[in-house]
Amino acid sequence: MSSQILGPSEPVADEADFRNTSRGEYVFRALRDAIQEGRLTQGERLREEEIARRLGVSRTPVREALRRLVARGLVQEAPGRGLVVVELTKRQVIELYAMRRILEGAAARFAAQHASPAEGELLRRLAAECRDAETPARMAVCNRAFHLAIYEAAHNRYLQQALGDMSDALTLLPSTTFQEPGRAATAYDEHMKIAEAIIAHDADAAEAAGRDHIAMAEQLRSRMLFGV
Repeated sequence: MSSQILGPSEPVADEADFRNTSRGEYVFRALRDAIQEGRLTQGERLREEEIARRLGVSRTPVREALRRLVARGLVQEAPGRGLVVVELTKRQVIELYAMRRILEGAAARFAAQHASPAEGELLRRLAAECRDAETPARMAVCNRAFHLAIYEAAHNRYLQQALGDMSDALTLLPSTTFQEPGRAATAYDEHMKIAEAIIAHDADAAEAAGRDHIAMAEQLRSRMLFGV
């Protein structure tokens, strides 16, 4: 497990890494990113001593980071195993996407009401970058950037907070729907439909397009995870 916490070319932290952040924050980000990028997988055990050694810190900031990950729903106590990365059940995945449809639709609606011309053009550009990405992993990164741009354009701090919590849960899902053949092309069409509605300040169309986009992602995810 320990060798997967950092990226393959990322060095163990030294004092320079803590000039602008605490050790606890550093460990939290390292573990969160490892979960998000699939280097730590669902059900994987997290051992304080190994994490501390790999990241070059004491066990105190590791305990602090693990408590935060538990509070964010990314890590849980498993009987007889200690702390592990949360494993989502089929029911939890269904509930997650049901909430995501609502929140993403609301974000698109608010963005249509409040987005600046520059924010609208950014959405167009990010949609094209996602379409042109060369690998599913890169497409997933571009997709996150596209959705984050919608959240910013919505200009609603409370919605952003709710979406941030939901994004934490999404990091637990394995792989990416962009592995599905043809998904890059269909996602681009869906992204552009959202972007154009936002640019046109058509709140109803933006919300509908946002919800439809997540519904399609849910269908693909269910097929990948559960064969349905």
